[in-house]
Amino acid sequence: MTTRTPVGVGLIGAGNISDQYLTNLTAFPDVRVLAVGDLDTARARGQAQKYGVEQWGGPELVLAHPDVDIVVNLTIPAVHAEVSSAIIAAGKHVWSEKPIAIDRPSARALLDAASAAGLRVGIAPDTVLGPGLQTARRAIARGDIGTPLSAYTVMQYAGPDLWHPDPEFLFAKGAGPLFDMGPYYLTALVSLFGSISRVSAVGSTGRPTRTIRAGARAGTEFPVSVPTHIAAIAQFDSGAVSQSTFSFDSPLTRTGVVEITGTEGTLVVPDPNTFAGDVRITRVSQPGSEPVWETVPPVGVVSGRGLGVLDMARAVRAGQPHIATGELGYHVLDALMAIDEAAASGETAHVTSRVDDLPLVPEDRDPYGATL
Repeated sequence: MTTRTPVGVGLIGAGNISDQYLTNLTAFPDVRVLAVGDLDTARARGQAQKYGVEQWGGPELVLAHPDVDIVVNLTIPAVHAEVSSAIIAAGKHVWSEKPIAIDRPSARALLDAASAAGLRVGIAPDTVLGPGLQTARRAIARGDIGTPLSAYTVMQYAGPDLWHPDPEFLFAKGAGPLFDMGPYYLTALVSLFGSISRVSAVGSTGRPTRTIRAGARAGTEFPVSVPTHIAAIAQFDSGAVSQSTFSFDSPLTRTGVVEITGTEGTLVVPDPNTFAGDVRITRVSQPGSEPVWETVPPVGVVSGRGLGVLDMARAVRAGQPHIATGELGYHVLDALMAIDEAAASGETAHVTSRVDDLPLVPEDRDPYGATL
């Protein structure tokens, strides 16, 4: 037998989210993190030393590293497309945090460039690969709730200015609750129902300015340039419909609400910002009676952010498709932008892109078991 080395991975962006990625990527035996890059090289050094990564520096160090095959793009949304395009130009596959870009043309140009170069693009969230959503998908495929008809999702709280030390980018173009948290919910819905065909929405901005409430810059005010509350309705090619709330304006926190209703029952899906959790089903009951819940046995091994990078690394070595593709990311972006446009215009917006149905993760797949 020929022994193959793990797939080399580099990170560009050493901010808050890099902790979750590095925790998992350094635990998966089929990948090896070789370098961390950031415009703030001191921050890159700190993260590299914390997780035992040998090299650190600016983004150019990661792009030039001869043994890095996949670069994980953890920069702010406004430069996702620019940084991902540079990664492709350097001859490396890219895994990007969501969204793929903040406009359709730059996202399409990125995917076209990757295709021409024979390289891959993967887009977060990779939570759709986790046991929570995979168990839910299998339950629906078995007919556990009959024919799926509709979905209801809620993500509302007082906003990331409560806890993030540098939250300005989350209230700028390409973010807000719709583009920051919407990808988790829409990607989950697309994985369950298929492509979105049209949307309607309304939106509002609760306050023109916000104040940082955590970290060294607490007390600093900054402007808000996007809607901070969006209510959206979507219709899917399948005929199913969804109703969603995305809000940074609610004193009452309700997040992770995903309910799928079918002809024979309602299925509660775990928070799509996580990888696991109970999948529960309730059947038709008499009006006024308490619902009776059953828990669906979970399928799969729990891990965390970076699972999509691992899936892509294994797929590259095997010459097979990976699951959370750039085309999936593009379709979700297309739908998010359509919601944003519908909220601004007051008119229904059509989503022109389509994406193939996502394959299921094999039940016996173990991210912590070496396969390469």
